[in-house]
Amino acid sequence: MPANTSAEIGIRDLRAKLSDVVNDTAVYGQITYVTSRGRRVAAIVPVPDAEAIEEKKKPGGDSPPA
Repeated sequence: MPANTSAEIGIRDLRAKLSDVVNDTAVYGQITYVTSRGRRVAAIVPVPDAEAIEEKKKPGGDSPPA
């Protein structure tokens, strides 16, 4: 599987394939969108991506260090 790809999976299918989805995220950097009734409701993302998002949400998160 190529690095930095994305996929979608229904919430019912995710229950059966969670281990594989998490492995693809950890090993290949894949982002997986979780859908419910055809609508994206969540995403499983690599830890560095999640940490970058959290950092940007902090006050002053976009500012370079002084």
